Amino acid sequence: MNRLFLTAPWVRWVCLLLLCAAYLQGGINKLTDFGSAIGEMQHFGLSPAGPLAALVIALELGASVAILTGYYRWLGAGFLGVFTLMATFVANRFWDMGGQERFMAANSFFEHLGLTGAFLLVAWLDLQKGSNGTR
Repeated sequence: MNRLFLTAPWVRWVCLLLLCAAYLQGGINKLTDFGSAIGEMQHFGLSPAGPLAALVIALELGASVAILTGYYRWLGAGFLGVFTLMATFVANRFWDMGGQERFMAANSFFEHLGLTGAFLLVAWLDLQKGSNGTR
């Protein structure tokens, strides 16, 4: 593949969009069906469910926008990295499961560790470039 193509700014932006896609989709779904967002918090035993659901929506959408616009990208990526790590310990407790459920949760757990690493790498790279939060 042509190096010029791979280094084009829009290619980086598409990669960042793909990284944020699940959080954009999740935030929009929670925003448009807030009752289900509250139900999700209750399912995982989190309370107060309403304020936590609102906080998750703001985090998923706000951090994704920060990453995509470059405005405090490092901060948005750091937030999504930490959020993903915390959420995976809440939602994918494979060590408490058995059988097929354990297998699927373990796969999801380690996939989310990969996402955490990707977000933290985006934050680290942005900080390495001396980001002042305005690009």
